[in-house]
Amino acid sequence: MKTCTTDCRCTPAPGLTSSSIRPARMSDVKEIHSLLQQFATKGLLLGRSISSLYDQLRDFVVFDDKGIQGVCALHICWENLAEIRSLAVAEHHQGKGIGRHLLHSCLDEAWSLEIGRVFTLTYQANFFKKLGFIDIEKNDLPHKIWSDCLQCPKFPDCDEEALIWTAEKK
Repeated sequence: MKTCTTDCRCTPAPGLTSSSIRPARMSDVKEIHSLLQQFATKGLLLGRSISSLYDQLRDFVVFDDKGIQGVCALHICWENLAEIRSLAVAEHHQGKGIGRHLLHSCLDEAWSLEIGRVFTLTYQANFFKKLGFIDIEKNDLPHKIWSDCLQCPKFPDCDEEALIWTAEKK
């Protein structure tokens, strides 16, 4: 497993190997969709269509342990701003640090692309806060609100929390 450039000081979770977290492949899309739908039906994240997963496949990393057991996406919004989307770990794999490593894989990519700000809209704010994200007003994210959010069935009454991570230059 690569070392996080985001200074996360994280240690590999038991069972994680250098090949456990990898870029998503075309053959993963249906499993990614199934995993995300499990959480979407519980109202824990917004679902994604299979078509949108194919369109945005390059955004995704997966945790592969005899099938897709975790997923996270880094979606570039514009200069110096990206979004963490669709972070989910199969229930029987939760609590093992997999979500943290998926997130840090995406933050490492943001870092390597010189993207200094990464936000998320989430129902799991405490998870992100433990990893360095801080609260931000949704109104401070106008591009996000007026592009993807207009398509959301919960708009304009979104109950997700907005958080942001800012890279510290060394």
